[in-house]
Amino acid sequence: MPQQKNLTNGPAAAAILSAGIGSMALGLFTTLAETIGSVGKALNFYNPVGSLSGKTTLAVITWLVSWIILGSLWKNKQVSFGGVFATSLILIVLGLIGTFPPFYEMFGK
Repeated sequence: MPQQKNLTNGPAAAAILSAGIGSMALGLFTTLAETIGSVGKALNFYNPVGSLSGKTTLAVITWLVSWIILGSLWKNKQVSFGGVFATSLILIVLGLIGTFPPFYEMFGK
């Protein structure tokens, strides 16, 4: 009789949560770049694109690093998928809000 392998949801949960973290990072970097002039200039990695190049680059790096870390921590674990999913949705919504001009214009420049 073959051994049954215990399936875990940790790697899938890590992928979903890291997407939320990356989305939140994009919203945060966008808000910071648009409200603090020196941050906007520092995030200008490529002149034709402006600070968008830095915002998206750092958001992708944040997403990738969080996925690697969470994936290794949760590799063989069963995690509360409902909690991870809810947290991810909240982070995605907050990240999306951070990219809208009416939001970051409240903080002035």
